[in-house]
Amino acid sequence: MPRKSLHTRLVATAALLLTASALSAPAAAAKPSGAFAGNAYVLNVSTNPTSTGFDKLRVDVTGTVTKADGTPAPHIPVTVQEVIRFTTWNPWGDPIDPNYYEPRDLGKPVTDADGRFTIRNVNIDHVSGSSLLNVQRGVDITAFYDEDGDLNTPQDGYYADTSVTAEARSSSVSYKVNKKKVKAGDILTVQGKVTLPKGVEPGDTEVFLQTNWESEYDVRTTTEDDGFFVMSVRVSGHDDTFALRTAPRDFYVAGAHRTLPITNTSLPRP
Repeated sequence: MPRKSLHTRLVATAALLLTASALSAPAAAAKPSGAFAGNAYVLNVSTNPTSTGFDKLRVDVTGTVTKADGTPAPHIPVTVQEVIRFTTWNPWGDPIDPNYYEPRDLGKPVTDADGRFTIRNVNIDHVSGSSLLNVQRGVDITAFYDEDGDLNTPQDGYYADTSVTAEARSSSVSYKVNKKKVKAGDILTVQGKVTLPKGVEPGDTEVFLQTNWESEYDVRTTTEDDGFFVMSVRVSGHDDTFALRTAPRDFYVAGAHRTLPITNTSLPRP
């Protein structure tokens, strides 16, 4: 489920600052991305490298804080986070945030005499136990400094972010169904196997079965140690979308998607 986070509040703060800048100073577009008209500081952040993979998870996070005149700003504490984004399930097209966020604090470095800050050897990875269903491969690295420490006064807040591309290896799922034509009240059983890249244990991979377009999934299970799974669902009269999705526990292994060739004969004929 979506969770309120510092990142969400910081994004709102950044949006407010950008709007205020656009209204008060059309020339602000010529300034660096972290600069806003009337601000005392400019904040920037970057990573090296800008992408990660299965066997290269680490990056160095660096950044600068300068004063409005371009001189270095020393002794500034900067809050740095890794933010993994997920796609919000929204089949109805409601005007809601298309993403939800899972932030992780990376540290609060203080700028040196040259206005620079660094956090070395940061693991770009998913470290919580939450599901990786709908995870995105662009990971945000955010930096924030608030002069008075109060996020409710965004006029003195400074925000910057950059993105790290996490290159995931592919996986697959095979399946068998007990019937291809179903009607309301039938029990549909799906059994199959998840295959992950060599060296990655398939056990405990999440498997999701969808039966209706309005539902993200109707049944979920996890694989056995050998990657096999079995799941069943009682078919309803309005089930019209049958699909399997998987979510490996490893952030650097992409899930698989298979549409099931099942027809619900209880649906109204077109």
